[in-house]
Amino acid sequence: MFSLGARLTAKSAFRANQATMASIGVLLRRFSVVNPAIMRNIGISAHIDSGKTTFTERVLFYTGRINAIHEVRGSDNVGATMDSMELEREKGITIQSAATHTVWDNHHVNIIDTPGHVDFTIEVERALRVLDGGVLLLCAASGVQPQTLTVDKQMKRYDVPRIIFINKLDRMGADPFKCIKQVRDRLNINCAAVQIPMGTENGLKGIIDLIEMEAVYFDGDNGESVRRESIPDSFKEEADDKREELISCLAELNEEIEELYLMEEEIPKDLINSCIRENTINLKFAPVFMGSAYKNTGIQLALDGVVKYLPDPTEVVNQALDISTPEEKKVALEIDPKKPFVGLAFKLEENQFGQLTYLRVYQGTLKKGQFLYNSATGEKIKLSRMVRMHSNEMEDISEAGPGDICAMFGVECASGETFTTGSKLAMTSIHVPDPVMSLTIKPKDRNDLTKFLNALRRFEREDPTFVVAQNPESEEIIISGMGELHLFIYAERLRREYDIPVVVGNPTVNYRETVTEKYEFTYLHKKQSGGAGQYAKIMGYVEPNTEDITDPEADTSNLFIDATKGNNLPNEYIPAIEKAFYECCKKGPLTGYPVIGMKFVLTDGQVHVVDSSQMAFALATQGAFRESYSSGGGKILEPIMDVQVTVDADYQQGIMGGLMKRRGTMTDTKSQDGMFIVNADVPLATMFGYATELRGMTQGLGEFSMEYKNHAPVEEYEIQDIIEAYKKKQQEESDF
Repeated sequence: MFSLGARLTAKSAFRANQATMASIGVLLRRFSVVNPAIMRNIGISAHIDSGKTTFTERVLFYTGRINAIHEVRGSDNVGATMDSMELEREKGITIQSAATHTVWDNHHVNIIDTPGHVDFTIEVERALRVLDGGVLLLCAASGVQPQTLTVDKQMKRYDVPRIIFINKLDRMGADPFKCIKQVRDRLNINCAAVQIPMGTENGLKGIIDLIEMEAVYFDGDNGESVRRESIPDSFKEEADDKREELISCLAELNEEIEELYLMEEEIPKDLINSCIRENTINLKFAPVFMGSAYKNTGIQLALDGVVKYLPDPTEVVNQALDISTPEEKKVALEIDPKKPFVGLAFKLEENQFGQLTYLRVYQGTLKKGQFLYNSATGEKIKLSRMVRMHSNEMEDISEAGPGDICAMFGVECASGETFTTGSKLAMTSIHVPDPVMSLTIKPKDRNDLTKFLNALRRFEREDPTFVVAQNPESEEIIISGMGELHLFIYAERLRREYDIPVVVGNPTVNYRETVTEKYEFTYLHKKQSGGAGQYAKIMGYVEPNTEDITDPEADTSNLFIDATKGNNLPNEYIPAIEKAFYECCKKGPLTGYPVIGMKFVLTDGQVHVVDSSQMAFALATQGAFRESYSSGGGKILEPIMDVQVTVDADYQQGIMGGLMKRRGTMTDTKSQDGMFIVNADVPLATMFGYATELRGMTQGLGEFSMEYKNHAPVEEYEIQDIIEAYKKKQQEESDF
């Protein structure tokens, strides 16, 4: 045990080191262009609740960026530094990725803390697009989880080297070696531990460094004092076994290590470190670190790993597209401050100063007052203000060099657009997943409508997965996104940030109406009391325009046919009858939705010498339409979707049962590589909320897509509910 004096000495030494780190950071920020060789751009990614924000909080504390540790949903009502939004602190989750920068071992480290919830996956996507390396966090008890798989795909999509940190070793059921096996089996990553824990759960005492073969302890109130000693006898055997496993893994990647390993000779530590670095950068290996962020254990060693094993910007190949050539030839970018500037706007935010645009500098130097060109729009702008971000805090800078990440104000653009100083180059786009869920939204107070629409436009610019559209038939505003939480967060932000209470609900289904039987009509419209008289008589019939309205290839258009003979109905009235018929088809009598697949055949008519007019014949057509519709077997049709669900074969029965409950009809099933794929025809009205249900049934691993197939008659027991809903909606609109 340390004495009180020893602990105070250790604490003083840490504070002095923090002050040194902070002064280096001030120096680096003063001279905005940082040498790329001492730069690391990393993201912290994981499944939700794996401890990303807690990990980042410790990183900022140990590097001297902050002076005190605050917890996610902390009892001090402060909250973690990187969760700056009020909603994030309330819910204890990360909603928006947050950027910061710090210094460790004389290296400038840009960090982006990303959300773990699948609804905010675009935040991870665009962060990984611009980063050179990543830290993949795993929970020691839960191992590889659904969002871990998604993050792994994203890292592989952008060729991001990673170190792995197994967090929460203090948690009940922690088993880091089970996690490593899952990483190898489920993520297909060649990895090995470079550390092992001394105990787990409540018995966690420290970490054993398998390269230095030392026991590492983290003393002080916040684990700020790192102490290295000999490995305790009780852990020596396990340490030897795991070190041999590490060396065996590296021997497959390095001939020199392989030769020394087979000859049972001592392998130099420098050779081990250089082998790990080379193969991590080449995506052939991932070193595994361990600890507990909450218990302040192992974070400093992970920071050492970031500096030792992850690439600096000069070691990453970045390419742009030459948009001045028809084939958009790829052009390699150089980490050279003297080359023409090329940067990618990867994230947008709106605050009291205007639009804040996060930018990764890929080539050249970005300077305050510089003129930039937007490659997507061709627009020329002047850069008036530049900042470095520390969560929601800003530090003004005058320039940023190649490889760096900064932010700029006063620039109107969209996420994923490229800026240059004149060259016709554009960075490859960011992958944007398609929205999976939609809701209707409207302000409670009609007077807020303009402010409401402006806010939605802002959110849409910020988030490519948040889509705003208007249903042309119902005139509802539809917001689409990655899930319920995603959309409800935006609804809550409208209330908090703009003081606009809103009403959300399921979108109105675009029903259709039609006739199913032939009906002959003779309709007389006559008005001869008071004022000018009206007289119009028409005869004919209506019938379906197609044999099978449910056939996807069927002609569902409406058709007017003039089959009159003789002079009973003058030609001057025919256009008015035709126009009135098509107007009637725009709003069906039952639900107000369009009528489709209806043929209106006019066979005869009768006029009055004085009282007949185009208006009279239009009104007669409307009457004949209503009469024919009610007597011609008027039907409500609902949209049927071709739904495809892909899940692990273990969930087959549950998925099919769930689709049947939603009135689905299976059309095809197949098994492929351990996955089960089912296609079903399902009414759109029953598909609301399916994304959430599917995630719950499959632990987040299921995927589905759907596209419109056809319209089909609604079941008899559903008709009255649809009509009542239409009447209720009409009443609400009249009250709004």
